Parts: sequence; structure tokens; C-alpha cells
Amino acid sequence: MATKYSPQFKANIIAKMLPPNNVSVPDLAGETRIPKDTLYCWRLKAMKGAESVVAISTPKGVLSSEEKFAVVLETASLNETELSAYCRRKGLYRQEIEAWRASCMAANAAVSGKAERARVRAQKLEIRELEKELHRKEKALAEAAALLVLQKKVRVLLAEPEDGKSNSRSEER
Repeated sequence: MATKYSPQFKANIIAKMLPPNNVSVPDLAGETRIPKDTLYCWRLKAMKGAESVVAISTPKGVLSSEEKFAVVLETASLNETELSAYCRRKGLYRQEIEAWRASCMAANAAVSGKAERARVRAQKLEIRELEKELHRKEKALAEAAALLVLQKKVRVLLAEPEDGKSNSRSEER
């Protein structure tokens, strides 16, 4: 006797089997008590349905970036045998999928590279500003030191000797 499952229940189970969830069929069969063969059939039909959408939307051999990403997601959980079968059905090569996977992974690295360059640029600007401020303060400190030295010399020149006698240089003249 065949059990009838509601379309919503079936869709939820299929969603668990496909990326990004990628729950294995044996695990789902154990959880839901649905036969493995039924789950494999549902997954296969779902993947063929996604395949027909891709096939209708693009000519053979020309996939958009979104479609390549979808292929990478679909194949992420497949083992060697399933991946080979998938490639035959879609007319793709394994190397293409691996290259697309590498592109997807590198796409996020490029964004972080731009962010890193912006951060470095901001740090360089901050360093320049701090160097300018340091140079200005060094000049001010040198000027203050020079004024203190001059002030000390003036005090020495204007000060009378401690014994009360006049400066020997002034007496000689």
C-alpha cells in the first residue's frame, strides 16, 4: 500500500536533502521512516527539475554566473559517483565545476582584498597625520628649549656676583 505524502511535507524533505542543508538520505530515512528508495527518487526528480530550469534558460555550454553558482551548490554534497552521473546528465566536465567552485571561493577573497586595501590606505593617512603632528610638536619643543637657554643666559648676564662685587669684565673697561 503506497503512502501519500502532502506536497508541503515532501517539499520540506526535499529541501533538507538539497544544498545548503545536504542531509544524507540514510539519515532522513531513519528520522522520517520514509524508505530510502523513495527519498532517492524525490531527490533525483528535484534535481532534474532544477536541471530543466537551467537547460531552458540558457543555451548548451553557456551558463550565467548564477547558474554556475547553483551547479556548485548542487554538487557540493555529491560523492564521486553521483558527481559523475550529474556531469553526464548536464553535459558538464568535472574540471569546469572545480574551476567554478574555486571562483566562488576566490570571489569572497577579492572583497576582503579591497577592504584590506581600504584599511591600509586609512592607516597610512593616519600615520601621515600623526607624523605631521609629531614634527610640529618637535619644532615647538626645540623652540621652547632655545627660549629657556636664552632666558638662562640673560639671567646669568644680568645677575650680580654672589659676593656683591661687580663683574670683573665690567671693571676692566
